[in-house]
Amino acid sequence: MSTPLTIALDAMGGDHAPEIVVEGASLARERFPNLRFLLFGDEAQLRPLLAKHPKLLEHSEIRHTDQVVTNDMKPAMALRNARNSSMRLAINAVHGGEAEGIVSAGNTGALMVLSTVVLKTLPGVDRAAIAGYLPSVRGDVVMLDLGANLDCDANNLVQFAIMGDVFAKTVLGLPEPAVGLLNVGEEDQKGHEYVREAAAILRESDFSLKFHGFVEGNDVLEGKVDVAVIDGFTGNVALKSAEGVVKFYSTLLKEAFQSSLLARFGYLFARSALRKVRERVDPRQYNGATMLGLNGVVVKSHGGTDALGFANAIGVAADMGSFGYNAKIIAEFERFETDRVPQTKTPTPA
Repeated sequence: MSTPLTIALDAMGGDHAPEIVVEGASLARERFPNLRFLLFGDEAQLRPLLAKHPKLLEHSEIRHTDQVVTNDMKPAMALRNARNSSMRLAINAVHGGEAEGIVSAGNTGALMVLSTVVLKTLPGVDRAAIAGYLPSVRGDVVMLDLGANLDCDANNLVQFAIMGDVFAKTVLGLPEPAVGLLNVGEEDQKGHEYVREAAAILRESDFSLKFHGFVEGNDVLEGKVDVAVIDGFTGNVALKSAEGVVKFYSTLLKEAFQSSLLARFGYLFARSALRKVRERVDPRQYNGATMLGLNGVVVKSHGGTDALGFANAIGVAADMGSFGYNAKIIAEFERFETDRVPQTKTPTPA
């Protein structure tokens, strides 16, 4: 990335803010040296932290506010009573064109509502969706929606499929990602009607999206598709279940290697391989859920992450901003709508 890019940071959002926000921004600049940051938060706390990172300080600006959206604040209350919060002001910076995107580890519901109200959705997008990616046997898999829309119709799923396709191309660098609809089976007659209807639309369209068809939950981690699409209720449950399984097996492995002296010796021989596994499934490497479909880049970091995880969330925002994700979304929706319009044939002269 050679063009300067400005990212707004909700410096007070998250369990370990503002320390991990500043440290994460410093790490992110090592990968993206042309990043510039607007940090919204308490200047008395931020100034000493930035002083520890001189290079970051040169490319950062503090916008002071002492108002914060707390983790337990209801989205409606944040909308009414937190107009000067670090989260709201960071979103406003994107709306005003001062920043390409925002990264926040704060209240997810508030971030979704505030971003939707302030930034609005892109042309052709009815609802924004939360997208993230997770590891599979074949590589990383994009999944959406992860909780923004508990109830969806067929058109919502079709739009999510298009947004996920562009996200996989932009952030993961996949030239032709395979897109699947998460379902209870691969057969055409299975699943809710709106899922079957969405599949029919994607199959029948002349749009260039590579539609794989239905996939089941186990297919996602096997890497049968690059993008898995479903409603927010199911997507959130699937993601949390996958995270729970990883933690469960990590606990079992730890207990097994501590169970006897022989097992501890075995760990010494397996340590290098286990380190590779741990790095592959490290949630910090996949931190940064993106709210796709908004008129601006909005990335949600896990609230309990560390500096490395926050830096990776910034990296997602930088990739989306530098490669023009939203412009590509608008173009793809225009193409899709054009392809869906029946083409009338000109009658052949008698």
